[in-house]
Amino acid sequence: MSYSQFTLEKVEQTFGLNILENLDMFAAVPEVPVSDFLQQCLAYNIPLALEIATEKARSEMIITPILIELRQQFESQISLFSGKEFNVDTQQGLMGYCDFIISKSPSQLLIKSPVAIIVEAKNDNIQSGLGQCIAEMVAAQILNQRQDNHHETIYGSVTTGTNWKFLKLSGVVVEVEPNEYFLNDIGKLMGILRSFIEL
Repeated sequence: MSYSQFTLEKVEQTFGLNILENLDMFAAVPEVPVSDFLQQCLAYNIPLALEIATEKARSEMIITPILIELRQQFESQISLFSGKEFNVDTQQGLMGYCDFIISKSPSQLLIKSPVAIIVEAKNDNIQSGLGQCIAEMVAAQILNQRQDNHHETIYGSVTTGTNWKFLKLSGVVVEVEPNEYFLNDIGKLMGILRSFIEL
């Protein structure tokens, strides 16, 4: 078993999680300005990615520039991993590749705790990625505990690039924001992503 085989029901049962909807969980997070470079990059890339219409195109042309901007805003003091193998507990099926992982460690050599954000890219169905994303968040929580890091809260997102849904794992409680955030409000998206690092 691997991350991609976890459904919402399977991840809830396997890890004894309590999955709740939390309306407006990030409503109070302020917008954050983004660079002109990111705005220009997205203005050019978004139509192209949508025309190509694959998960890979959305991941490379939309999601990656946003996460690179996030790393730049933190002056490279956080690490960003893309398509990295993340084998934490093979017995429980917590293994496989994650689309994106962000850690509060500046090291790019190894994924070190505290892992703060897991971003799972999906072509057109956010709901189908929730179980996989939560499984990856559980793995991040286990990694943090193993490395004696008491940063227990893990944040995650399932995104098509243009639509973003955010999640939060604390202990065995997973909170899912039922609302989706959209790329046309990039300042709000960046504010939410920044808040995950700053908390």
